[in-house]
Formats: sequence, structure tokens, C-alpha cells
Amino acid sequence: MIRLLLVDDHAVVRQGYRRLLEQQGNIVVAGEAATGALGLQRWRELQPDLAILDLALPDIGGLELLARIRQRDPQARLLAFSMHRDVLWAVQAIRAGALGYVTKSSPPEVLQHAVREVAGGRSFVSPDLAAEVRAALREPDPPATNGLSPRELEVLRLLLAGTPVADIATALFLSAKTVHNTHYQIKAKLGAANDFELVRLARRLGLGD
Repeated sequence: MIRLLLVDDHAVVRQGYRRLLEQQGNIVVAGEAATGALGLQRWRELQPDLAILDLALPDIGGLELLARIRQRDPQARLLAFSMHRDVLWAVQAIRAGALGYVTKSSPPEVLQHAVREVAGGRSFVSPDLAAEVRAALREPDPPATNGLSPRELEVLRLLLAGTPVADIATALFLSAKTVHNTHYQIKAKLGAANDFELVRLARRLGLGD
């Protein structure tokens, strides 16, 4: 029996996952979480065989959550399930600690297969991205992001959403000074002279709306 944790901020989506996966017979949803912070807590409490994580969470974000779980449990089996059909996001998720990456546009059977593969300790990327992701992972760093860390990507995501620095600091358990410093580091890495250029570059990379 595969015990899994679902982390997604939409209750209806979690309910759909639960129905889809539990009908397999050998999968049970041991717990759910609507935020990254709660997901981390549930992981510690439940010690599931596998966690399915959305990347667009309202607080610490999926990439940061992947990195935090991986830091606490190097053997964690984590599957990112995301709306981002983008090689950049898939590569960053894998580098942050995901063993698998499935796009939400994939057929249901792809998610079911991914759960079995990742629970068995095998890597899996949905077919719509697999070849591109394999090629990108052969690069020493994702060139498009100039090696932004999971935390930097989360800060950038929140900045692009218009989140105030104080709220970013609270969500990511950082000081406001650290958020400001990270903002500066992001601009330096991407070669953005100002915030206008940062937004333009981020959108070109598929990181903004």
C-alpha cells in the first residue's frame, strides 16, 4: 500500500486527486495540506511514502517546500504536479528535490503511473516534457535562470505577484533584510538593472503572467 500526502491549495483539486488515485486500490491518501508550511508539518507527522506537491502554493511555495523536505529527509520521494508546462520549472523542481514532475494537462493515467514510479524510487517526467527535461538536466546549471536557487525563485515568484516584502518575509520565514538582499541577488544573476527589467526578463522566462 502506498501512503501519500497531497499538497495543493485547492480543496476541489485535492478531492479529485484523492478519487483518481485511491481507485487504484493500492494507494491511500494519508493526509492533505493547502499550504507549504502545513505540507511540511504533515510530512513530519505522517512520514508518507510519497508526497504530491503543487508548485504554486500561497506561502512558502512548492520549490522551497521540496528543498526543505529534501533537507530534512534525503530519501523523501516527492512528485511535483504543476500547471507549468515549462522545462524551466520542471528542471528547478527536480534540482530542488523532486523525483518526478507531471504537468496538470497530462492524462489521468500519467499521474497514476508517476505515483507508482516515484513511490518505487524511480524518476519520472510526464511525456510532454521528458525529452526536453533530460536534455536540460545534462547542463551544469539551468542557463535561463543563471542558477537561481529554489528560495530565489520563490522570492521572485512572490515579487512578481506584487506581494509586499514584509509578507514575503513572513511567508518564507525570513527577515525583511534577507528578502531585500535576495531581491538584489536575483537582479544581479539575471542581469536586470531595475525592477522593470526584472519583470520583463522573468516574463520572457515564463516566470510571470
